Amino acid sequence: MIRFEQVSFRYAEDAGAVLSGVDLDVPEGEMCLVVGPSGVGKSTLLGAVSGLVPHFTGGHLSGRVSVAGRDTRTHRPRELADVVGTVGQDPLSHFVTDTVEDELAYGMESLGVPPETMRRRVEETLDLLGLAELRDRPIATLSGGQQQRVAIGSVLTVHPKVLVLDEPTSALDPGAAEEVLGVLQRLVHDLGTTVLLAEHRLERVVQYADQVVLLPAPGAPPQVGDPAAMMAVSPVHPPVVALGRLAGWSPLPLSVRDARRAAAPLRSRLEGLTPGATAPLPAATAPRTEDAPPPPEAAARRPRKLPWRRSPGTPGAGPAAPATDVLVRAERLAVRRGRVEALRGVDLTVRASETVALMGRNGAGKSTLLSTLVGLHTPAAGSVTVGGAVPHRTRPAQLLRRVGLVPQEPRDLLYADTVAAECAAADRDAAAPPGTCRALVTDLLPGIPDDTHPRDLSEGQRLSLALAVVLAANPPVLLLDEPTRGLDYAAKARLVAHLRALAAEGHAIVLATHDVELAADLADRVVILADGEPVADGPTPDVVLSSPAFAPQIAKILAPSPWLTVTQVARALEATP
Repeated sequence: MIRFEQVSFRYAEDAGAVLSGVDLDVPEGEMCLVVGPSGVGKSTLLGAVSGLVPHFTGGHLSGRVSVAGRDTRTHRPRELADVVGTVGQDPLSHFVTDTVEDELAYGMESLGVPPETMRRRVEETLDLLGLAELRDRPIATLSGGQQQRVAIGSVLTVHPKVLVLDEPTSALDPGAAEEVLGVLQRLVHDLGTTVLLAEHRLERVVQYADQVVLLPAPGAPPQVGDPAAMMAVSPVHPPVVALGRLAGWSPLPLSVRDARRAAAPLRSRLEGLTPGATAPLPAATAPRTEDAPPPPEAAARRPRKLPWRRSPGTPGAGPAAPATDVLVRAERLAVRRGRVEALRGVDLTVRASETVALMGRNGAGKSTLLSTLVGLHTPAAGSVTVGGAVPHRTRPAQLLRRVGLVPQEPRDLLYADTVAAECAAADRDAAAPPGTCRALVTDLLPGIPDDTHPRDLSEGQRLSLALAVVLAANPPVLLLDEPTRGLDYAAKARLVAHLRALAAEGHAIVLATHDVELAADLADRVVILADGEPVADGPTPDVVLSSPAFAPQIAKILAPSPWLTVTQVARALEATP
């Protein structure tokens, strides 16, 4: 169904090859998963199937890509639309209409599908993806995860033979992700649809794949094989595979169920131990797992200290803020967005040096709460203060030095033509010493040249750049909305290390996330929202271990023991005789 024959691609004649020597055959009715670190060309490979590469992106493509017998060199994207359905990393760039129902029907209208067929398919898709209650909602009012489901639904209604999906679960809560993957499985098994997808959250999808394509580095030939064989050599792999490697299991498990069957000896070795009872591993012997901290050089550059934590005797230095200082406080907070009551009765406090994860299904109010903390929404009731200021009554220039928000869409913060220009502008806006933002980019995003245009970065790389722009102002309170969207495991480890360093300096960090592995690894507390109200608030182990939906893979494998991450298990095993 999809065939690559000696395909190579470069975006400019003088640029290095993004793809090189790609030979790949994806049969009809298979799910093929493309994996690899950020920036190795996964999105480019997917774009070559839909014809967007090179017809839309430009660049030089050699070799041949064919889909259902059609050569993408001679068939433009519009001539492949009846065969290939594509959803990219940014759903907003795909939307043409204003409401959910209209968007689901638009593709069929373009292809001349009869009205009675259109109506039936729209209803089927609304039910399949849990969108029935949103059918009349304006797309602009939906959460990021809801928009992602609408984007997927808009291509499903056309009934394409091939689905090309770039990070299809990145903004979905765990339940919604399972629903979408279940739909894809039914399409593959029952209708013979061919699915080609790239995904960084491999813990969600690798067990469903028929084959895996590993892109190890930009321009390197891909490796193709069955999922277990590829995960044994892949530099990016989910926690269940990292645990299997650590324990020496063969074959490597790809699902929690398979891992639980193999885990009895490991549970016996860990019996009587708890995560907090073991000392950290020495740097030289620490295993490099997916959630292990990066090498020391990656975390060597520490962020600038908060203003109140200057050394004694420094001009303007005040007393050090005690660890119990409350930097964020919301009391009986209610927020309305049009006719929707997005938040109600929210009580939240976040102290200095504390990291809090906001979790909950799509549309629960997580992004609205973060936006309210930076003054983008005026409370309908209750009160909110950040760093002693009322956000919606504080001038933006003053608020910038109290709180910073990295939104779901990093492009909202990026407007310059190069990475260097973005960093220079961030330093000026924050009155920070020149080079501050660039140093942060080097920590979070090594190897990116100054003259790179932000639009040429991958989604995860753009997010890292946006984070560096916000951190240039060194705000005491840092808010992050889906901070690991588009990040591979190595990039996520660098992010976690940097956020831990910030918390150690006294920053309060609040992150809204569907990444249960991130919450287990980083957060001190977890707050779960449902329909705009907090339904759980407590220490991370207490909350995630009591919730099957929000428990990380290691917790499910080793239950009822309280282990959350591979790093915790590795330290315990190292400390035992």
